Amino acid sequence: MSEAKKYIYDFSEGDASMKILLGGKGANLAQMWKIGLPVPPGFIITTEACHKYWEENDFISNIWEDVKSAVSRVEALAGKKFGAKNNPLLVSVRSGAPVSMPGMMDTVLNLGLNDETVAALADASGDERFAYDSYRRFIQMFSNVVLGIGNGRFEDKLYELKEKEGVKEDYQLPAKSLKTLIAEYKDIVRSCGYDFPSDPWQQLRLAIDAVFRSWNTPRAITYRKINDIPETYGTAVNVVTMVFGNLGDDCGTGVCFTRSPSTGENKLFGEFLINAQGEDVVAGIRTPVSIEQLGEVMPDVYKEFCRIAKTLENHYKNAQDIEFTIEKGKLYILQTRNGKRTAAAAVKMAVDMCRERLIDEETAVSRVVPDHVEQLLHPQIDPDAKYEKLASGLPASPGAAVGKVVFDADEAAELGAKGEHVILVRPETTPDDIHGLYASQGVLTSHGGMTSHAAVVARGLGKPCVSGVESIKIDLNAEKFTVNGVTVKKGDMLSLNGSTGDVILGKVNLVDPQFDDDFRVLLEMADKVSDLQVWANADTPDDARRARNFGAKGVGLCRTEHMFMAAERLPVMQDMVIASTKEERIEHLNKLQEMQEEDFYGIFEAMDGLPVTIRLLDPPLHEFLPKLPELEDKLKEAAPGSPEAAKIKTAMARAIELREVNPMLGFRGCRLGMIYPEIYEMQIRAIFNAACRLTKKGTDVKPDIMMPLVATQEEMKRLREMVDTIGPETMKKMDCEIKYLVGTMIELPRAAMVADQIAAYAQFFSLEQTT
Repeated sequence: MSEAKKYIYDFSEGDASMKILLGGKGANLAQMWKIGLPVPPGFIITTEACHKYWEENDFISNIWEDVKSAVSRVEALAGKKFGAKNNPLLVSVRSGAPVSMPGMMDTVLNLGLNDETVAALADASGDERFAYDSYRRFIQMFSNVVLGIGNGRFEDKLYELKEKEGVKEDYQLPAKSLKTLIAEYKDIVRSCGYDFPSDPWQQLRLAIDAVFRSWNTPRAITYRKINDIPETYGTAVNVVTMVFGNLGDDCGTGVCFTRSPSTGENKLFGEFLINAQGEDVVAGIRTPVSIEQLGEVMPDVYKEFCRIAKTLENHYKNAQDIEFTIEKGKLYILQTRNGKRTAAAAVKMAVDMCRERLIDEETAVSRVVPDHVEQLLHPQIDPDAKYEKLASGLPASPGAAVGKVVFDADEAAELGAKGEHVILVRPETTPDDIHGLYASQGVLTSHGGMTSHAAVVARGLGKPCVSGVESIKIDLNAEKFTVNGVTVKKGDMLSLNGSTGDVILGKVNLVDPQFDDDFRVLLEMADKVSDLQVWANADTPDDARRARNFGAKGVGLCRTEHMFMAAERLPVMQDMVIASTKEERIEHLNKLQEMQEEDFYGIFEAMDGLPVTIRLLDPPLHEFLPKLPELEDKLKEAAPGSPEAAKIKTAMARAIELREVNPMLGFRGCRLGMIYPEIYEMQIRAIFNAACRLTKKGTDVKPDIMMPLVATQEEMKRLREMVDTIGPETMKKMDCEIKYLVGTMIELPRAAMVADQIAAYAQFFSLEQTT
C-alpha cells in the first residue's frame, strides 16, 4: 500500500466511528452503505489529507493516482464512465468536517460536464433541457466556488433570459435558450481571465483543491471560533455519484427530519419537490410541499423512505436530518446527520426515546445541553415573530427582553419602580449601576465582553444582556445611539435577545419559559444518574418557589443585598447608611428586619426540607446611595436651609466618606459586619425569627449562614461567635430548636491560602466561579 493510499477511503471501507478521519458526512455515508441503504457510490478523501494539503505544496499530485483509482471503482459500481461520451459519470464534490458546519464550506455539483458529455447526458436521459440545465448550473457553481467569480453576473444573465423568454421560473426555459445562456456564462468566465475547463479530470482536481481551501475561508474560520470547533479537525472531501431529481415527474428531491425539530413530535417533518435538484429546495426557487404528499404521488417510494427513516433513527439512536433524491422512481439517501432542534424539542425527543427504550436515562440527560436549559428557563423571542435585526453583539446573558430605552441607571431604577419596562443602554456598566440593572428588563452595552461587569451582574440577576455591540455609537448627553444609519432615542422601544446577541428595534412578542411534564421527567432522570446536586441562586420567595419547581435540591446562594433594592425598601436602606449614630442605624435596621424576616420566611417555606444558604450583606454601603452628581442636582432643586437640603448634604458627605478607588477590595463584606455589627445582628435575628416561626408550624427549615469576603481566621471566629450568640438566644426566646451551619465563601486568594485556619470556625465552604 502506498503512503497516499491512507488518504482515500471507499464508502465500503468506513463507518460512523471514523467521523474524525472521514468527516461527519463521509462517515455517515459509509455507515449507510455498510447497513445496505441506497447510497450513490463514492469515496472520501480524509481530513488528514486536508492537513497535508496545507503543509505540502501540490499535495494533490501526491494522491492523484489514488484518486483516479477510486474513481475507477465508483465507475464499476455505477456502470458509467467518468468523462465518457456515452452515459457519462457525473459526481458531486462536497466538504465534510467532523462536526456540522452548514453552509460554511464549498460544494460543486454536476462535475464532469462539458460540451461533449452534456450531449451524452441528454441522450442517456432522453431530456435535453435537463442536461443543459445541469450544465449551466455546473458552470455557475464551479465558477463561483473554484474560480471565485461572483454569482451576481450569472444571475443577471439568467434574469435577462427569463425576461426575454417571458417566463418566471428557471425550469421553464427550453434547451435552446439554455445553450445560449451557457455560451454567455463562458464569456463571463473568459472576461475574468479564465478558460472554463472542459477536461473532467481537471475539473475534479480543481474542485478538490477548492474544498480544501474552503476550510480556511474567513466565514469558516469565524464559524469555528463562534462554535468552538477545533482548527485541527480539517475537512474531508466527499466525491459521490450524481443522482438527479430533475429528470421528470417520477423524480424529486427533499429534506426530512425523523421527528419535528420544533416540537420533538415523533412524526416525519420535511419537504420535497417533484422534478427538482436539491439546491432548488435550499434556494427557495420553488415552494416545496409537505413530505406526507410524497405518499400520494409516489406511494412505494414514500413507504420505503419511512422504513429507511426509522432504520436510521434506530441505528443512530437519535433524530436524523435526511437529504434524499428520487431518480426515475428510485430512492437515494444523500446524507444523514443528527438533526438540529429547539430546546423544547430536545427535551421531548430525549424523554420519548427513553420511553421507547431507544436510549437509556443517562443518554437522555446528555441530549439536553446547558444552552437548551437556559433557553427553557428564560423568556424567549416568539419563534414565529417577524423582525429585522438592528445590530449584533455578544450573547452575554440568556433570555429576551422588551422595553423603553434609557441611558441612565438612576432613571432606569425610577421607571422600573413605577412598573415600566426599560432597557438600560450604556457604553459599559459599573458597580454603581446595580440599581439600574436590577430594575431593567435587559441591558445593552457597546463595550465589554462575556465576562464584563454588565454580563456577570446580568447573569446573576437573571437579566438578558447583549454586550460588546461595537457598531452602536452612544451619545449619553443627547440620550440616543446610532447604528447603520438608524437613530434610537430615549423612550424608543427596543428588544434584546440575550441568547443570540441580536438587537431589534421595536417591540417583539416574547414567549414564557417552557417547563412541561417532559422536562420534569428529564430532571428526575438527571437526579438518578448524577453524582452532584444542583442548588439555585434565589433572592426572593418567588425565586425559591421557581427553583423548587425546577428541581433544585437547595439554595446555594441567597444574596440579601438584593432584598434592599425594591422601591419601598431602598429609602429605608439609604436612611440607615447615612445615619450618624448607632441608635439611628438600629432604628432603620428594625424596619428592615421586618422586611427581611418575611423574605426569609417565604424562602424557607418554599424550600421545606432543603438547605438554604444565606449570604449576609456583601456590597459596600455607598452602592445603596444615589450618585454624587444626582445628589448635587437635587440639592440645587431643594430650598436652601430646608430639612430636605440638610438631608441631601448629609447623604453627600456620607457618599464622599464611603467612596473608594477599588470598592471590590475595600469596606464591604465581613469587614462591614464587624465595624457595624448591628447590621449583621439584624440579619441573623431575621433569619432565626423566620426559621423558628416556620419550625413551629412543622416546616423543616435548614438555614446555612454564609459570611462574605472572609480573609482571616479571626474574622471567621468573631462572626461565628456572633451567630452562635444570637441564634441560641432567639431559639430559647421562641422555644424552638433549629440545626444550622455557619460558613463562608472562599472568594479571595488569601482565603484560599489560609483555608485550613478558617476551617477551624467555618462549618462549610462555598467556592465561587466567575464566568
